[in-house]
Amino acid sequence: MPVIERELVNGKGWVAMDEVIEYYTIGQITPGIIAVNLATFVGYKQNKILGAVFATVGFILPGIILVTVAALLLQNFSEIPVVRRAFAGIRIVVGALILQTIIKLAAALIQKRRGVGQNIIAVAICVICFTLSLVWQASPVLLVAASGLVGFFCFRKKNKGGAA
Repeated sequence: MPVIERELVNGKGWVAMDEVIEYYTIGQITPGIIAVNLATFVGYKQNKILGAVFATVGFILPGIILVTVAALLLQNFSEIPVVRRAFAGIRIVVGALILQTIIKLAAALIQKRRGVGQNIIAVAICVICFTLSLVWQASPVLLVAASGLVGFFCFRKKNKGGAA
């Protein structure tokens, strides 16, 4: 997320952060890697089908090449003590980046122009899902589906007649 924000939102201006959050949410419930899905959505926004194809290939190809080269050159490298220690340090950085992403998503959620009651509901959904996931290992699919239903009913806009 930090790289996406820096490159696509701030750098190139291809998408707004609100769109990134929406794409990220959709990417979580669609099959595949979230970052690849996000690249596909941004590519589609920029240049329809051709943009989606090029964005997806451009996103996955460098990783495929690097992993293939690493696998060919460094067989059994995970057993080397230096590499194990490096991966331990990398895990810490990845955890920090994930935490930074969570904080930015939470801040964007709260900053949306809604009433105080809606922000409280959004934070409550977040806390409940986090607790269900952490304590009871609730299925992410069920959490996303239930949150979607709750969000649909809590955040829908009322028209002039009062109906949803």
